[in-house]
Parts: sequence; structure tokens; C-alpha cells
Amino acid sequence: MKFFINEANQVVNEGIEGLLTNPKLTRLDNYPEVRVVLRKDWGKSKVAIISGGGSGHEPTHAGFVGKGMLTAAVCGDIFASPSVDAVLSAIIATAGDAGCLLVIKNYTGDRLNFGLAAEQAREMGYNVETIIVGDDIALGEDTEQRGLAGTLFVHKTAGYLSEEGKSLEEILKLVKRVAQNSYSIGLSLEEGQKFQGKEESRLDKSEAELGLGIHGEPGVEKIAVAKADELMKTAVKKLQEYTSGAEYALILNNLGSVTPIEMNVLLNSFSKTSMAENVKLLVGPGSFMTSLNMKGFSISVVKLDEEIIEALLAPCDPASWFISEFGKASSINSPELPETLPFEASENASTQKWLKEVSEELIDMKDEINALDEKVGDGDAGSTFASAGKNVLEVIDKLPYAKNWELFISIGRIFSREIGGSSGVLFSLLFTRAGNALKENDDLGKALLSGLDKMKDYGGAKQGERTMIDALQPAFEAIANGESMENVKSAARKGADATKEITDTKFGRSSYLSEDSLKNVPDPGAEVVARVFEKLAAIK
Repeated sequence: MKFFINEANQVVNEGIEGLLTNPKLTRLDNYPEVRVVLRKDWGKSKVAIISGGGSGHEPTHAGFVGKGMLTAAVCGDIFASPSVDAVLSAIIATAGDAGCLLVIKNYTGDRLNFGLAAEQAREMGYNVETIIVGDDIALGEDTEQRGLAGTLFVHKTAGYLSEEGKSLEEILKLVKRVAQNSYSIGLSLEEGQKFQGKEESRLDKSEAELGLGIHGEPGVEKIAVAKADELMKTAVKKLQEYTSGAEYALILNNLGSVTPIEMNVLLNSFSKTSMAENVKLLVGPGSFMTSLNMKGFSISVVKLDEEIIEALLAPCDPASWFISEFGKASSINSPELPETLPFEASENASTQKWLKEVSEELIDMKDEINALDEKVGDGDAGSTFASAGKNVLEVIDKLPYAKNWELFISIGRIFSREIGGSSGVLFSLLFTRAGNALKENDDLGKALLSGLDKMKDYGGAKQGERTMIDALQPAFEAIANGESMENVKSAARKGADATKEITDTKFGRSSYLSEDSLKNVPDPGAEVVARVFEKLAAIK
């Protein structure tokens, strides 16, 4: 596969710089560590509308920054959520007294990173609300519904109300209605190809996929390649399971490499379906939320009422929707973020010892946990936890050991800023909330359970769904009940081992794997938790 690139690791940065030739856009100057594209004319007098996520979906998200749509977009690496600091920077840079709304697509990384940034911003005094969009109907309502191109309906309606000077509460009320009444389905002939190396296709020449995501995930089912009319009819039939005889707006979205004439053919195919008579507004056909160069399309609809129609039809000027004067990229000063370690160092030899030994244990188990994760994940769980151990060891002499609540909050900061992947944010949520609970009431067990509740709120999983919660919850409950460390260790181990038998789950990567792939393989995160408690029990 050939690409118009310079270096694969610079595609996102150089793509953003190209976009910034639009003189109405700018970025924060702590770039490229933080990639935030924002309106140059923003004055903070109205509600800021912020969205973002992984790159590779252009023009989403930065291409929709402009008057009448997004105030700012936070851009991650290819198919990877931006960091908590990047989202927090966007909030601080754009939110005034009117507050801001974070539009979040329903993916674990986005929920966690945007959610933690919202929590941190609220602690700093900012008025922040969030809306999570899950418009994908491919996997049914019993499974986490992913955010697809229907998210753009939320961008547009929120941006319009912001421009009209509506309050955050008024905006949130409408966009909740929009999100709840938006539905999407995708269909593809070929997967998108990343910029590094040749990737083997899971589809042969006779196969297409229905109901696939925008990150290269497999579709809900493989179907036979057919004529455009038949493929569109198949997609529309799935979509109609969730729609009624109401009036709708339609987005016909190019997922990457479908030619313009093919998109017009698909629009013609749609016009032949029974659903066409209910569609009153059309967005497209065009590229709105892509998956690199995927050879596919998605259709998204939103149920209309007078208020939504007015918002969708109002003029706007994001870069992806008009041709503008060629200009030069610029930047503005970045806001100063809170210190990673907010407290003065203090001493408690025993606490420092167990933290040091646990950190070393995380590093030592790296290869073994990576090998385990290769069976049920993407093979980097061990590296993620090893990174946590290394980052803690780097500041092991600078931490506040005298007060547990200060130590927990400090560890939470380290996890949120220095550790990659969803696990880092999940543990940051846990330690941060537990630290704040300890500050109010010096009960370790109750504090840990409070932190776990916060982790579950943003992560979406609960006990019994084959995650590290299966080991954490019984261990924390044992601590809260005043049991010995030996019993705590046993509870964690029993919970981790139980994940070997959990093969029917609707959460996380496991929901996409077969029972044979999961049987007798423990969840890597739960296994790490069990080993940590085993280490703690062994420390003298």
C-alpha cells in the first residue's frame, strides 16, 4: 500500500499543520505533545463545545472546528484517545463563565481520558458537562454502542446553540435528545490500512463486512459482496430495526477510499429503499468520519423535530465544509497545568518499602503479562504496568508517605500523566477518588471501594465482566471488612482465577473474541492485581 506521507510517526502532526493553513484556526503551543486545534476568534463568552479522539478519522475532529460547530478538537495518535492533559488543556483554554460541553464518542479510552479531564477541571472550578454518543446499532442495545458519524449531529446542534448564546443546561438538554435519537451502521469491502507495514486483509474478494467500527474492528457479520443496491438495502434494513415512520436527517459517510461517483451510486441506492421517504435532510455524500482509507460507507440518521431542524440548517463554517483563504499556522499560549506531584515529600519507611517492591514487581512481570495479553488482547498490558512501576520508581523519594491521602492522590496524578492505555486512567481515577475519600475519613477499605466505584462509573465494567475489577473488588471488600492481608491476597487470587471461566461478556475486547479464545485464560489486568496483593502479603 502506498501513501502520501513523509514519516509514519509524523502523519498526525503534519496533517494538523496542513489544516492550520486555514487562518480561522490555531492551536496550543505545547504542540505536538498536546494537539489541540481551536477557533482563533474564540472569546470565552459562550459555552465551549469540545470534542476529539484518535486521528485517522479526518475530517473528524479538527475539521469541524469553526463557528457554529466545535470550539476545539483534541487529537490523539492514529486510533488512540488523546491524553487527559490534552483534554484538560482544551477545557482551560476555551471555557469561560458559561462553561463547556465535552462530546465523547463511546469508546473506553475516550470515556476515560475525557472523563478524568472533566473531573480535574471541575476540581479547578470549571463548569463542565459531558455527553457520550453511542449511535452504532450493529451490536445491539445489550452491548456497548460505539460512537460513529452520528456524533456529528451532536457537534452541529451543540455548536448552533452555543453560537446562539444558550446556556450549558439548554445545550445539554437538546444534545441528549439528539444523541438518544441518532443511529448509525457501517458496511465495508476492505479494511483501512495503517501507515506502517503491509496488513493482511481478513476479507477475501467475495466478502464484505456489516456493522464494523472505525478502528479496524471486525464487523458484526461477514456478508457476500453484491451490487450496490443490495448492499445498501442490507444496511438500511438493519438501521430500520431502530427507526420508525418519523422524519429523519441522513448522513451518507465515506469511510475513506470510496470514490465520489460510487458515493453517488450509493445515494441513488438509498433513494430506492423504503426509508428514503422518511428522510428530509441530507448531509453528504462525503467524507465526515473516516477510518483511514477504508473502502466502505456508513449511514447515520437522527429523528427530527423543529428545534433540531433549525440547528442542523443553521449556517456554520468549519474548515471541512468550505474553502477558505490560505494562511499560515499560528499558536497561542498554553494554559499552565497543575503540578504532577502536588505535595511536599514526607517519610514513612514501611509505606515507601511496599510501594518500591510493588513497583519492581510490576516491572519484573512485564514479559509474562504481555504474553498472556497476546492471547486475549493487544499484547501490551505487561508493558503498561511496567511503565507504571518505572514511573513510580523515578519519583520514589519525592512522594508524601506520611499521609496516605496525599500519597494516593500523588499516585493518581502519576498514573494519569505518565502511564499509557486505559489501565493508567482507570487506576488514576481509583487512587484519586480514594485519596479524596481518605482525606475526609481515614478508612482505607471504604476509600478503596469508593475509588473502585469511580473506576466503574467511567470504565463501564462491573464485577463478573472479565476485567481487573474481578480481582480488585473482592480484595477491597476484604480490606474494608478488616481481614488479614493473607485473606485479602486469597480474595484477589480467587477473583483473578475466576476470569478464566468467564467467556460470555459484552464489555471490552473480550466481547469480540470467541469462547475458545477466552477459556482457561485469566484476564491480564486481574492477574496483575492478584500478583500485586501476593507481593504485598509477602513483604515483611
